[in-house]
Amino acid sequence: MVNNLVFKSLLVVVLTLPKPVLAGKVADERVQKPKWVTLFDGKAIKGWHNYNKEGHEGWVIENGSLTTNGNAGDLVTDKEYENFELEFDFKIPPGSNSGLLYKVVEQPDIKRTVFTAPEYQIIDDKGYVFRNGKGEQIHVDANGDSLKLHDVQLTGANYDINPPSDPTAVKAPGSWNKGRIVVNNNHIQHYINGKKVVDYIYGDEKWQAMVAKSKYADWPYAKAHAKGKIALQSHNVREKVWFRNIRIRELE
Repeated sequence: MVNNLVFKSLLVVVLTLPKPVLAGKVADERVQKPKWVTLFDGKAIKGWHNYNKEGHEGWVIENGSLTTNGNAGDLVTDKEYENFELEFDFKIPPGSNSGLLYKVVEQPDIKRTVFTAPEYQIIDDKGYVFRNGKGEQIHVDANGDSLKLHDVQLTGANYDINPPSDPTAVKAPGSWNKGRIVVNNNHIQHYINGKKVVDYIYGDEKWQAMVAKSKYADWPYAKAHAKGKIALQSHNVREKVWFRNIRIRELE
């Protein structure tokens, strides 16, 4: 009987003791959890510069949004990124065209961001205005064929390579859209307003075959690379775009 009482007493003590806390594990999880970093806060242009130039020009802040006058080229981040999740809001007027690029390689002998980097396409899918070198609107190409956008040129596409799976995910020009790009060990996904529209493996055999048949075949773009900068495209002086709420979190 005594032994039984002693056992019960010990059992009560054990059950009421606080559970052990694995301090090291908890701390590690807290450190490893990725944190969002704001790339544009709506108040100042910091951490960006014009491609292959020092400082920034031609980009201004309008009502908390970042926009361009089209005269100074693309805007790129000072920092390079490899694995990340990027979120941003974008808006264009009717007939306009722009994009957001990632894995951008910046060096003097490469004249444009698009020569090296995949592009999250932003365009007026239904009303884009085609123009000639003089800025005049045109409706047919040099062969007399009607000009129209191909599926790999629609909003959310990995431009000229992967078309968006759902062209209806984007809102009409004049409306704000939420873009999201995830790059994780070269597995890349594009989202529009919460819907995944592009999913591909950067640099794999399928990607290489598609690039070999595209306009990128002889460009630095065709050589897959691990990391690069983020770029906001300034297509030309006639085509406006606004960006806001740009933020990123790096993944392990």
